[in-house]
Amino acid sequence: MYRLLALDIDGTLVNSRDELTPGVRDALQEAAAEGIRIVLATGRRYSRALPLVEPLGIDAPIISASGALIKCPLSHRTLHVAALSRADLLKTLEVTTKRGHDAVLYGDTYDQGFDYYFHSFDGICPELGQYHALNEGCGRVTPDLYANPPEDVFAGFAMGSRSEMLALDDALQAALPGRLYTHVIRSPRYDGFMCEIAPAGATKWSGVRYVADLWGIADEEICAVGDDVNDLPMLVGSGLGVAMGNAVDELKQAADRIAPHHDEDGLAEVVRWILAGK
Repeated sequence: MYRLLALDIDGTLVNSRDELTPGVRDALQEAAAEGIRIVLATGRRYSRALPLVEPLGIDAPIISASGALIKCPLSHRTLHVAALSRADLLKTLEVTTKRGHDAVLYGDTYDQGFDYYFHSFDGICPELGQYHALNEGCGRVTPDLYANPPEDVFAGFAMGSRSEMLALDDALQAALPGRLYTHVIRSPRYDGFMCEIAPAGATKWSGVRYVADLWGIADEEICAVGDDVNDLPMLVGSGLGVAMGNAVDELKQAADRIAPHHDEDGLAEVVRWILAGK
């Protein structure tokens, strides 16, 4: 019944210790052997999702930056990248910096040895300081970032407290109504919250649909599994939307089914449902 399995990473594919357990790995390999296509749809940067593909041992496209960039991990070929207009990017930077936040901007730059651009290490908030410390060498300092951002920027984020990021989210939507896809989320890797920013329409679901179209797979043949608000579009759009037992309430309310917790190999149980035809 289901031909494509779209999987979030943090809180879904990996457990609370950022581990891909043998039980989940074996279940996904069994699903792939049965002809089910698998894609990883994550808020992570491409390079941070990449190490999970090798232990899975399957050809699984990576939908990164919450849907804004899709790449083939075997060749690192870009399948799709979101288009963020220059005007919208400059307005986004204006709103973000006027509220006292620094921006981190993603480029399709894996082949150049880095993932993102940032303005400076100076005067940044503790949350962003932690982000840089945990991603040493992954960014490129760009002093004129806010006045003259690189042409290849397709998405980005700001970082701070939850209340600060929710306020920034509101401000961006007010300044650019209908132009951006934004949401506030917290990665288990960091203390701070992120306001993630992408062009309108660039969601995990748009990424899943792009890949599904390449394979001739319909919405009702897709099972999507996730745990946080950026997974909502793909859970609502897919034929079977599954929220993990550790998912936020908003996602559980929208899901068709609730899986066990990610620390209980909940994703392996989802695979068993699918293979059993339930």
